[in-house]
Amino acid sequence: MSSHLAPFACKPDQSRGRLHPERESATRTPFQRDRDRIIHCAAFRRLKHKTQVFVYHEGDYYRTRLTHSLEVSQIARSISRTLGLDEDLAEALALAHDLGHTCFGHAGERLLHQLMEPYGGFDHNAQSLRIVTKLERRYAEFDGLNLTWETLEGLVKHNGPLAAETLPRAIAEYVALHDLELHTHAGAEAQVAALADDIAYNNHDIDDGLRAGLFTVEDLAEVPLVGPIFREVMARYPHVERSRQIHEAVRRMIGAMIEDLVAETRRRAERLAPDGADAVRRLGRPLVAFSDEMRAHDVALKDFLFSHMYRHYKVNRMTSKVGRVVRDLFALLLDEPNCLPPEWARGCDGAKTQKTARVVCDYIAGMTDRFAMDEHRRLFDVYVNP
Repeated sequence: MSSHLAPFACKPDQSRGRLHPERESATRTPFQRDRDRIIHCAAFRRLKHKTQVFVYHEGDYYRTRLTHSLEVSQIARSISRTLGLDEDLAEALALAHDLGHTCFGHAGERLLHQLMEPYGGFDHNAQSLRIVTKLERRYAEFDGLNLTWETLEGLVKHNGPLAAETLPRAIAEYVALHDLELHTHAGAEAQVAALADDIAYNNHDIDDGLRAGLFTVEDLAEVPLVGPIFREVMARYPHVERSRQIHEAVRRMIGAMIEDLVAETRRRAERLAPDGADAVRRLGRPLVAFSDEMRAHDVALKDFLFSHMYRHYKVNRMTSKVGRVVRDLFALLLDEPNCLPPEWARGCDGAKTQKTARVVCDYIAGMTDRFAMDEHRRLFDVYVNP
């Protein structure tokens, strides 16, 4: 089962198992089973109508959390296959990494964190863990999806070790039952999924930003890596329509970042020689990484997108609108939890309590953009039937 994998890969037949023991599948490895459970869960389906920058009604061509997760998955699988890592674990982590994101993208998450500050805050990674270990209620014998230790570890630690003194409450509560060894780095597959996420959203935000007219190709001219690639494409294909030029440039950028990551990871693997997945966790630094030059390019691109896209006045206007939706919903439901659907209201213990705030937070965080707008209309428009 594991003979084709690199020595430092996470081996499915050496998995540390699940919190609730189950009989193994006759047809799937543990990590394949994790992937399938993620794909079939309700939170994954809701990603179809959760956006990253644009709100769902602004156009059918922009990325949603679902299409983004699929793109991350494709990149993570390709990198893992090349490096001899377990593709199925990398795919499971890529598909699950955005499950905890709120409606209305980055704006919804920032606002929900502000509203939840008196009650322990909100963190989308912690919410992802909460979803797959508690909020998904599909199985007869346990709450959550009962994923393997390796998938849970990667979900929580894909950006590196976590300090005990700053742990989000959901993570602290879970690791008290199931130690995910938060002081170490995650396995190589989780590190691949994290950088596949960076590759996907940076490059595809360029595509979406250009499509939306938030910036132009000319604006990208001085951005390292991006500018030279666009100039090369324009010179080689001067008569091709602009949409094809953009796609060609984006695919070349994705390819350049993947090739750099693979080369740098191979250099590190040769130098550090980890002889197993646990050795990767104990290295004290990431095994999977960009080169210093590519990391600088990545930072420059993020800076460009922050100033030209995420803080564009058109995005700010929509952020203001959706902020009012989230703020209104949170305030009303915290004051009047009896307005929640019965299955949610049962988890509350009165107005404005810690427990009720967390239930309200879970309810709002799980909403799609469309459902949040509809729920706001039902609760605040006196002419709409609740």
